[in-house]
Amino acid sequence: MGRTRSAVGIRLFLSFWCMWLGLVVLQPEACGQPPKENMTNEKALILAEKFGIDVGEVDEEIKEILGLTKAEGVVVFAVIGGSPAELSGIKVKAVVKEVDKFEIKTLVDLGTALEQALPTKNFTVATYEPADPDNQGVTGGLNFHFVRVLQD
Repeated sequence: MGRTRSAVGIRLFLSFWCMWLGLVVLQPEACGQPPKENMTNEKALILAEKFGIDVGEVDEEIKEILGLTKAEGVVVFAVIGGSPAELSGIKVKAVVKEVDKFEIKTLVDLGTALEQALPTKNFTVATYEPADPDNQGVTGGLNFHFVRVLQD
């Protein structure tokens, strides 16, 4: 009888511990996703400009122009000369997919990721560059850019 109660107690303790651990691990901050509470589209655009890119969300029109399968992500409209974005090789028409392993689907995602990454002065950006019909045989692909923010 004593062993049965002890075994039940241990099982109960382990069950609650596993549930607690699962809740903690599933929090966005613990999964590598930064919190999105205070980010707005306007703040995201300011951070993107600080990084050196003029961006917008991919909509149906941009999806058709670039030949994308989904209207999802953030597309680069312009790259500012001498910026960390230009120095790392990011190009116009590229779709930003990740910033330091944070998946980018919206402007808020980009702003939140840049808010975390820019202060580190060293981070990576993954972009998808669609195929260019003017360059025969050259297809689009995923590119990784190693960003280093230079200090004055």
